[in-house]
Amino acid sequence: MPDELAWTTVDSEVAYSCPGFDVVSDDVRLPDGTVTDYDYLSEPPAVVVLPFLGNGGPGDDVVLVEEWRQAVGRVNRGLPAGGVDADDADVLAAARRELREETGYAAGDVAHLLSAEPANGVADTVHHYVVATDCERAGDQRLDRDESIRPTTAAYADLREAVLADEVRDGRAVTAVLRWECERG
Repeated sequence: MPDELAWTTVDSEVAYSCPGFDVVSDDVRLPDGTVTDYDYLSEPPAVVVLPFLGNGGPGDDVVLVEEWRQAVGRVNRGLPAGGVDADDADVLAAARRELREETGYAAGDVAHLLSAEPANGVADTVHHYVVATDCERAGDQRLDRDESIRPTTAAYADLREAVLADEVRDGRAVTAVLRWECERG
């Protein structure tokens, strides 16, 4: 039985499409019978990797990325992240691939941390967060044509403090660090 808050999609079309996402335009019927339009961003699932050079202890270093973000007009410090490709076996395989492509580091072990819908009021995006441990330098980056990324490392404690001081603005990195802290108790 549908929830009394549910909307009914009357019609749907892709209003705009570009590499990486679509803008979908729906005609919907609200619970009171009103028909209106609703637009949202649609994109494939993504992975976000919290990569430790050690076993994930508080004294470990992490691999970070510094990446140009056109929407905010600045270099963003955050975590390796990217889309789940059709040929990825699962989100853990996607996490290993994205870490390697964006940073040149390979993970020893990977484990699921959480899955979240970061902006479900305006997007159907799902982010799968993964912790990678025992990461080691494995070669050069293999960036996509539209990526400008500089890999770097930092002490996890410094990343944690930067998140708490609002110096890290990337919501994916903030979510990963805060959840990791909750997991560790």
